[in-house]
Amino acid sequence: MGNCMSTPVDPQLAAQNEEVERQMKETKDKMSKQVKVLLLGSGDSGKSTILKQMRLIHNVHFSAQEIEGYRQLVFSNVILGLKALLDAMDEFDIEGSEENKDYLPLFDSFTNLKDGEPFPPQYLTPCAKLWEDPAVQNAYMRGNEVALPENLAYYFADLPRLWKTDYRPTEQDIIRSRAKTTGITETVFHLKGHDMHMLDVGGQKSERRKWIHCFQNVTAILFLVSLSGYNQCLVEDKDANQMQDAMTTWDSICHSHWFNTTSLILFLNKTDIFERKVKSSPIKNFFPDYAGTPGDVYEGKAYFKRRLLKLSAKSNRQKEREIYTHFTNATDTALLRVVMAAVEE
Repeated sequence: MGNCMSTPVDPQLAAQNEEVERQMKETKDKMSKQVKVLLLGSGDSGKSTILKQMRLIHNVHFSAQEIEGYRQLVFSNVILGLKALLDAMDEFDIEGSEENKDYLPLFDSFTNLKDGEPFPPQYLTPCAKLWEDPAVQNAYMRGNEVALPENLAYYFADLPRLWKTDYRPTEQDIIRSRAKTTGITETVFHLKGHDMHMLDVGGQKSERRKWIHCFQNVTAILFLVSLSGYNQCLVEDKDANQMQDAMTTWDSICHSHWFNTTSLILFLNKTDIFERKVKSSPIKNFFPDYAGTPGDVYEGKAYFKRRLLKLSAKSNRQKEREIYTHFTNATDTALLRVVMAAVEE
């Protein structure tokens, strides 16, 4: 009779296998408690603003280094924003006031601030005088034609405060600041029972090819559309309409095979700016099929919501998935707190 012999188990190998299995189980448990949310949308739709608001809502504080970076960014937004406005005047063939012409060479060049360096005092009076110039304001009213920054009025209303030597940006200053998002920014929020990984990716057309790297294991897409973009060109393409571009992008996201089972959340953002614009800039001038009352805020909002939800429908889908839709103003922390509480549930 042959002998049945068992192969001796290497204790070290067994311990290694047990450790690997334990790590795999920990990873699986951790992954099951993670929610991955992609922030998508056209450039200038407010994605980065939403991310900053989420940090405020969930007490993910800005570091001293970040606050200093935002202080420098505010200065850049003011100076480069005014320079863009002056360039728009040339494009519109608008002549500024004679008494302000001596200030113009100051804006031909721009140097970034160094850490701790106060805003250069020589810019304060020129900024104030030029902003008050009726010709400059005339060009500003046509800002939608050249995609002027929407934060100019906010900052220029409070220039003396910004130019104080001990100026430190407020939460609202930080929220209103603008910088082009390039690449992918991930922020983790520790919520009740799970972690939310929120990824902000660049919205300009040149950045969208990077979205593909974020598409795996996505729990939800938070797609932002700027309602105020209905009459506005793209920053990167003056001949393209911002709302039309958003609709095209939204359509491709809704019908992508990557997201057949992904929850979709639609934020119709910048309602505050839309409400101001729609009273003097008719929707029908840009969307001829609009049949609502001219200047009616509620009918205008309903029209764009209807258009976007119609794009999300798919004729061969037996049961339409629900699209969670919210009207938002990303600069309003109190409103966003309520909306995001509903989204997180």
